[in-house]
Amino acid sequence: MEQSIASPTKFSARISPAAGGLDVLSRHEVARLRDAGTGGLHELLRRCALAVLTQGSATDDARALLDRYPDFDIQILQQDRGVKLELKNAPADAFVDGQMIRGVNELLFAVVRDIVYVATQMEAGSFDLEDSPGITHAVFEILRNARVLRPNVDPNLVVCWGGHSIGRDEYLYTKRVGYELGLRAFDICTGCGPGAMKGPMKGATIAHAKQRRRTNRYIGITEPGIIAAESPNPIVNNLVIMPDIEKRLEAFVRVAHAIIVFPGGVGTAEEILYLLGILLHPDNADLPFPLIFTGPRESAAYFEQIDRFLRLALGDQVAQRYRIVVDDPGEVARLVRKGIERVRTYRLDSKDAFFFNWGLHVEREFQVPFRPTHEAMAALNLHRDQPPHRLAADLRRAFSGIVAGNVKEEGMRAIEKNGPFVIDGDRDIMQALDALLASFVEQQRMKLPGSRYVPCYRVNNAS
Repeated sequence: MEQSIASPTKFSARISPAAGGLDVLSRHEVARLRDAGTGGLHELLRRCALAVLTQGSATDDARALLDRYPDFDIQILQQDRGVKLELKNAPADAFVDGQMIRGVNELLFAVVRDIVYVATQMEAGSFDLEDSPGITHAVFEILRNARVLRPNVDPNLVVCWGGHSIGRDEYLYTKRVGYELGLRAFDICTGCGPGAMKGPMKGATIAHAKQRRRTNRYIGITEPGIIAAESPNPIVNNLVIMPDIEKRLEAFVRVAHAIIVFPGGVGTAEEILYLLGILLHPDNADLPFPLIFTGPRESAAYFEQIDRFLRLALGDQVAQRYRIVVDDPGEVARLVRKGIERVRTYRLDSKDAFFFNWGLHVEREFQVPFRPTHEAMAALNLHRDQPPHRLAADLRRAFSGIVAGNVKEEGMRAIEKNGPFVIDGDRDIMQALDALLASFVEQQRMKLPGSRYVPCYRVNNAS
């Protein structure tokens, strides 16, 4: 007997921004947000808005979300008293007694703010994306416009990376670490989704409440290709949508005073390789950047495998840039505190800002958007005939392509049309890569538990 799936409850409404939200838009901006054609932003707005309205949804398939709400629409109304959003057939869970939940309201208008700002700045030529300093400046301007950058505040922002598809023990561990961080008055920044992106924020909220700390920041940084697959969790109170994954990653490392990595899958591996590729550059050799890999006792083997892969591919020197701590949330928080103290001293001595790490050298190959086509994936240079930081850059792109094939609409369609991506390189690196990916599949780190995973890749030269 075939089981039917209940239709989602929907709601239509006109929404005004909460206090301090988006106030006005120009007629040109409104027209672009309404236009679904070439150069129009309506479809982008619709996808990102739906992700916010379904925060907490148990899916990592961007297309499934759109299929569930095919008649959802959002329109911008510019009135004398400011901007309103008209929602049609929106998820009813975003409302209580006919009123939109305030946090959802704030994040919804943050979506409009970031989409409009990036589009208008690019159209006006305000961002110089042809060289590395120009790209960094664009990242800075987007973060400043989103009011993420706060002067006259001592370093206290901890970025937490990790998978959206993690086990219960791993999720509870991320909450314990977040609790220890919150007791020490640290703010939390994540990729804004579920799993290891939600747990640290949830733990920190309890600790912040115990410490009677009321100006807490739970920053979520995402990008259009991933937000629908990883809808913002309800704790995020400052959402930023960067235009692509590379600017999202640079935003993380520029605002972070320390980074903690929890267990995850290919997306987490991509983030690790991005940061280590930057830190391995000779210009960053003396720059303090606390980086801790941690998880419960059950995850010890996971980090051993990550450590082996990194050492094999990039050399044993890479291990000098991170610490591995197993099943000790208090020690993680203490190491973060000590590391951030060193960061503060370094920034004072070098006269660098606390709120944005200008001193970090990021090469353009870590900044240019990588479009994971079959041709681009096959052309990656995964050989050791290059400096380690450049090998890390292409390994990062390989993982980025797998992320796209797993959860991003464009990548999933490319796989359906042309088959799996083919990845090739040095034999021992490919063997280690294939084993690492196979372990992610076995541990259900590729998709949410209960989902059947069909690999979107094939590793050559691995046997």
